[in-house]
Amino acid sequence: MKDGYIKVAAVTPQVTVADVKENTKEILKVIREAAVQKAKIIVLPELCITGYTCQDLFLQEILHREAKDALIEISNQTKGIDALIFLGIPLEYHGKLYNTAAVLNQGKILGFVPKRYIPNYNEFYEVRHFTKGMEEPVYVRLNQEITVPMGMNLLFCCEEVSELKVAAEICEDLWTMQPPSIAHAQAGAVLIANLSASDEVTGKEAYRRELVKGQSARLLCGYIYASAGEGESTQDVVYSGHDLIAENGVVLAESERFTKGILYSEIDVKKLISERRRMSTFETTNGNYQEIYFSLEKEETKLTRYIDPMPFVPGSKEDREKRCEEILLIQAHGLKKRLAHTHAKSAVVGISGGLDSTLALLVTVKAFDLLGIPREQIAAVTMPGFGTTDRTYDNAVHLIRELGAEFIEVPIADAVRLHFRDIGHEENIHDVTYENSQARERTQILMDIANKKGGLVIGTGDLSELALGWATYNGDHMSMYAVNASVPKTLVRHLVRYYADTSGSDKLAAVLYDVLDTPVSPELLPPEDGKISQKTEDIVGPYELHDFFLYHMLRSGYSPAKIYRIAKIAFADVYDEETILKWLKIFTRRFFAQHFKRSCLPDGPKVGTVAVSPRGDLRMPSDASAQLWFCLLYTSDAADE
Repeated sequence: MKDGYIKVAAVTPQVTVADVKENTKEILKVIREAAVQKAKIIVLPELCITGYTCQDLFLQEILHREAKDALIEISNQTKGIDALIFLGIPLEYHGKLYNTAAVLNQGKILGFVPKRYIPNYNEFYEVRHFTKGMEEPVYVRLNQEITVPMGMNLLFCCEEVSELKVAAEICEDLWTMQPPSIAHAQAGAVLIANLSASDEVTGKEAYRRELVKGQSARLLCGYIYASAGEGESTQDVVYSGHDLIAENGVVLAESERFTKGILYSEIDVKKLISERRRMSTFETTNGNYQEIYFSLEKEETKLTRYIDPMPFVPGSKEDREKRCEEILLIQAHGLKKRLAHTHAKSAVVGISGGLDSTLALLVTVKAFDLLGIPREQIAAVTMPGFGTTDRTYDNAVHLIRELGAEFIEVPIADAVRLHFRDIGHEENIHDVTYENSQARERTQILMDIANKKGGLVIGTGDLSELALGWATYNGDHMSMYAVNASVPKTLVRHLVRYYADTSGSDKLAAVLYDVLDTPVSPELLPPEDGKISQKTEDIVGPYELHDFFLYHMLRSGYSPAKIYRIAKIAFADVYDEETILKWLKIFTRRFFAQHFKRSCLPDGPKVGTVAVSPRGDLRMPSDASAQLWFCLLYTSDAADE
């Protein structure tokens, strides 16, 4: 359970309809198997002790008695199993029959959660047998020694992990206007167990999946859905055993239909709690819930869930292209509004031949097309300096011409040399002054051209650079509208590639592909043998690592220690542990030390869930200490909390 990860299991056992003893054997078998795999939350289907499809056999007293005895046996047999177990059982109380989830832990029956919504339509006739469950708990006496609370408003709370609170609903409950899980989440439940017997018809699979995904997203919770399958009666319908495990709108694991067995994953409880803290609209209430405490052995959870090394970039080509088109539209429409509002006659973009300036120009072109303004009114300015190579210069020139913008060239070397003389700096000293003087000279040129043309300077810097502070203060850091400000570097590449693939121009595409193949560089140091000598990722580290760190720090709320743990998994075949740790230290240090640059960012459109605008997503003091975050990274005891 280190770092908040809880291993969970959704189980579809082999069921024999009405054969309680045989079902008991199967239930114990799969529970033990899940326990061997260290599952801490184990969820079995609705009415699995008897089988869901008993129909009028549920009216037979012998079935209830056998089911109750079987539950007590299962409880006794699971005394040494370190898990919270949910399994379905029909339960009689005051002459009425309830469809319930029995909750077990360490040989004890902790409670019964009854089904709230009893379907009685189409193929479902549950009202014939079962009564709607009560909210506030009542007490059911199983025998002389065992009395157990029953009610929907039961919250199962872990003694060892305070964040881990679990509640249950049953099948139809999820498909209604007001699922009980809403109230459960408001009362503090971070995991929802759903014991289900959902029959299979054409198209239902996708709808079921979307329900589970959607509910986990709305409630900011983990959702474990275990459904009946093989062995249930097929007299009129078929059950597929479609099990799902979801976390905040993401399906972590999904079983193949028409199979039986155990589905595993790990739900990040701490991440869910962090999301709830962040979302001011997530309202909590104590309600009339009875908290029931259970115990789990605290141990490290081996992670089997997929850790995406590129959290900003969709994995599938279709989703990636859709994302790129959407981002380009957001950027362009943001700029369109700003240009229209300011009555700008022109837009001025500094073009280096690199990725960021290329994307900024592409967005500007798109905005001008939307406004119906001729592209010739875009002033695309190339400003060769001490580090400019023929390759980037040629790409800049060809890009501007292929897009139809106005080409302006303003060499900066002489102006920077004059500035060096003014401030007493030697040109052969290639320090930060040497580099930043060029960046600030370029910014001055762009601002003055914008004034001359009645236009706006379009910023080129991206989210990754802003996170690291990899920008010259009041140099490339400054603009009048920063179109790339919330686009991470790993996504910039895909946006440019998407534009190239869909441009319809072979010449433009060729230029864009070569830009993509060019090493990322500010080109502020003289080239070596005509090639780029200053490669950004050699200095600040790989952007794919930094984007990973950034996403999980801001979006997931992870500590550096937790980020390090999952980064080692995500990049296991790419970077060794020492390399990951080295760049994580640099990221953490720079993120805190460079915030003063982000505190005065120009306006720019937000395109994703992670952004660093001081007016929107990231309000932090520029002089905050990073010591606590470093302590969590270096102190293993703290990292285990």
